[in-house]
Amino acid sequence: MSAAEGPLVVGVDTSTQSTKALVVDAATGRVVASGQAPHTVSSGAGRESDPREWWDALGEALNQCGEAAHEAAAVSIGGQQHGLVTLDGQGEPVRPALLWNDVRSAPQARRLIDELGGAKAWAERTGSVPSASFTVTKWAWLAEHEPEAARAVKAVRLPHDYLTERLTGEGTTDRGDVSGTGWWASGTEEYDEGILARVGLDPALLPRVVRPGEVAGTVRDGHGLPFSKGTLVAAGTGDNAAAALGLGLRPGVPVMSLGTSGTVYAVSQRRPADPTGTVAGFADARGDWLPLACTLNCTLAVDRVAALLHLDREAVEPGTDATFLPFLDGERTPNLPHSSGLLYGLRHDTTAGQLLQAAYDGAVHSLLGALDLVLDADADPSAPLLLIGGGARGSAWQQTVRRLSGRPVQIPEARELVALGAAAQAAGLLTGEDAAAVARRWNTAAGPVLGAVERDEATLNRITGVLSDAAPLLERDATSH
Repeated sequence: MSAAEGPLVVGVDTSTQSTKALVVDAATGRVVASGQAPHTVSSGAGRESDPREWWDALGEALNQCGEAAHEAAAVSIGGQQHGLVTLDGQGEPVRPALLWNDVRSAPQARRLIDELGGAKAWAERTGSVPSASFTVTKWAWLAEHEPEAARAVKAVRLPHDYLTERLTGEGTTDRGDVSGTGWWASGTEEYDEGILARVGLDPALLPRVVRPGEVAGTVRDGHGLPFSKGTLVAAGTGDNAAAALGLGLRPGVPVMSLGTSGTVYAVSQRRPADPTGTVAGFADARGDWLPLACTLNCTLAVDRVAALLHLDREAVEPGTDATFLPFLDGERTPNLPHSSGLLYGLRHDTTAGQLLQAAYDGAVHSLLGALDLVLDADADPSAPLLLIGGGARGSAWQQTVRRLSGRPVQIPEARELVALGAAAQAAGLLTGEDAAAVARRWNTAAGPVLGAVERDEATLNRITGVLSDAAPLLERDATSH
């Protein structure tokens, strides 16, 4: 390993499928070491993981980084949003964590919206209308279906909070991640005691919200990780807020992230409140806002379609009138938690490659439908769309986004932007800089730009029409018939 120009920092991305760790030179942004280890996620009706696996995966990822991790002066953890982590009095999980893509709490989401004044009231109060992804609905589900487990809970955390607390011994979170719970009031930036009372959750069980730029704590003894005692620990944040930091994102620049979930978001200086629920009014990790729309079905769903068709994921073919809505896990945008995949328009001459392209089109259509709602009215409509996430490297994803958006598409060369954003947050503790300014100094958003092409309105309109006509079928709960 060549000598670093500045102090080393560690940025972590604890995502749905794995934990990744980067050791980064705080002066230059150069990644000097990296590691990754997988998690187990349950299948079936629920999506659950044992939080202790995240800790073990963090240790394995850091061990892969070697001596560089031990030399780090600060660490920060970015993590999957919304997950409900329930701990007992000894800090051990009461049960596996309910993950963001567990949609069993859809009935509780509908009930909470009705009980607390409707969608508009929720948007004004918390910035978002809760869906089955939100933590508040998962707690309501747990209290209803597993009351003994709920009574045993002595602390409620989000995934990144859990790992940060095991490092520091302090229960903390940040405004970016807590804004996705449904029990944080975005206007006052405090826990909403009325909502907590409605779902029977004692505010004393929740972590302290650390301010942007504030130190969450220091690494304590006995953690078993290759950090020195006293290493600074940043607040950490949710994965999308961390990726926004990792890009050094300025207000009005649109981002599309293609991963297990798909997201579109942009930094805004105006507090969002979308009464339709399409846009979640998240806070960012700095002090601004991060209006965001999320789909449950993105790269994994399209890869599954490719596997069913025995095709490579790049083996798409143009020229079909078939429509494929790849809602394999239910869907959040549009809000169809009980839906499944839908294929319409199949003909004798439809090829497997055309079906695969139709699945890409269906996944991207859902994201682009929300993009105009995410962006402020004064955002530049010709600004390049930053394409990130695992799917951003795929030609089929790139060309589908380019064709259906009609925008230029920029593909940052930097990888692991969530972990890089966390690293920038850690570096900011050492230098006193704003974390996004650190990332801009590192030039993380640099990458090739694919020029704009004419927007494929015909395909967009066809998918919109099929989605509208099929909505009654997609809204049914298949388990009740």
